[in-house]
Amino acid sequence: MPASPPAHHAVPHVAVWLRQDLRAADNTALLAACADPRTRVTALYAITPGQWQQHDVAGVRIDFELRQLACLRDELAALNIPLCLLEADDYAALVPVLARWADAHGVTTLHANRQYEINEQARDRAVASALQAQDIDTHWHEDLCIVPPGRVLTGDRRFYTVFTPFRRNWQQQLDDHGTRPRGLPAQREAMAYGVSASPLPERIAGYPSHVDAGVARALWPAGEAHAHDRLAGFITEAGGDYDRRRDLPAIDGTSTLSPYLAAGVLSARQCLHAARRQLAHARDARGLDTWIGELCWRDFYKHILVGFPHVCRHQAFKRETDAIAWRHDDALFRAWCEGRTGYPVVDAAMRQLLETGWMHNRLRMISAMFLSKDLFIDWRLGERHFMRHLIDGDLSANNGGWQWSASTGNDAAPYFRVFNPTLQGRKFDPDGEFIRRFLPALAGLDARRVHEPHAKQVDALLDYPLPVVDHGEARLHAIAAFRALAPAGSGEAPG
Repeated sequence: MPASPPAHHAVPHVAVWLRQDLRAADNTALLAACADPRTRVTALYAITPGQWQQHDVAGVRIDFELRQLACLRDELAALNIPLCLLEADDYAALVPVLARWADAHGVTTLHANRQYEINEQARDRAVASALQAQDIDTHWHEDLCIVPPGRVLTGDRRFYTVFTPFRRNWQQQLDDHGTRPRGLPAQREAMAYGVSASPLPERIAGYPSHVDAGVARALWPAGEAHAHDRLAGFITEAGGDYDRRRDLPAIDGTSTLSPYLAAGVLSARQCLHAARRQLAHARDARGLDTWIGELCWRDFYKHILVGFPHVCRHQAFKRETDAIAWRHDDALFRAWCEGRTGYPVVDAAMRQLLETGWMHNRLRMISAMFLSKDLFIDWRLGERHFMRHLIDGDLSANNGGWQWSASTGNDAAPYFRVFNPTLQGRKFDPDGEFIRRFLPALAGLDARRVHEPHAKQVDALLDYPLPVVDHGEARLHAIAAFRALAPAGSGEAPG
């Protein structure tokens, strides 16, 4: 039998469980929890380090979330909503911890925004069952996507596997139903809660960040105000040129908002609304329309998790590609991880990840394709390495990007498309500015030689490795391996 709540719990007590939505504004679950001004509302956040390790969550991301929680605690306090921490090693242990807390504090209803990964869905079902046994209602809200999974379907009610028709339907959903961000919930009446805000740790044991603390704070300041300033600056100053500048890693051509979206400091709706508002006054829509397309890609990959949950289980979307005999070479894999492949654009990209906890999107494609096609190492190892180092690590986007590059995913690059890393460097970092920034050993080389330091002859004085593979030979090997899987008569051929 549930314990009888203390007398001061006569006022209904509603809890909102924050996960990938660490913000006060435009938070669907928080707004629902605050709908009745007469209720007490408490926000919850769960620390589950064992689960984080299972999911390869990066220390730099945990550091960012802890800093964001400190900002959010203050914002919620101004609304008279305390933020309380729950601690458990993993999701299985969290369920009884949350149920006991809810019982002890007289919670009548729990609100949370839905997550789509299979472990998170199983956790939420277990929580709902445990709370139902205590006569506590649970409400799960759609919030992470601009258009939620299940709304964008083919004519025969299936999930899309190709992006272009998905975007057309996604756009039609927006035109038909609209979506606008909402503001903050109203400030609640101050009352005796019987619940105090939890002290917040500055770090979690066993979760050091690989990025220098000062660098992380300078590059990725926490707080909704910082996130909105970054969004506004991008929309008004760089968004119009996004289509022309987004692939150039040496310049600030992208929004760098991915950490804020991954942790939910910003909602995708807020981003879409800001872009559309600017488009109303723009003479050239191509830049911001391209960026809106990236928001749609974000939705697309989350829908894939729901429609094809096997991708959450370390399986290729194209199941036949699981038969590929990937190379097992620890030395080559370490060279890629540490930025020592002898291909400057790949190595500079990997050094950027190690030094900042983030990597430019064009470089993610180049480095991912290099590992899976040139080194012919299982893409899942690279996917895990990225998750363990990215401040914006997100299963749907990371898995989708890796499977695109490895030609194992839905709507992926065709298997015979193999980026030439040297040509990619010349095209997108023509002067070598980005390469020199992260590879100081090449700082003295001119714009031509910086892309192929040992092209004409080995420079014994240059502290930079020779290429670990020959790209031409590696490309032919990868194509042959994939072609062996292609159905007879498929008509696919190298282009």
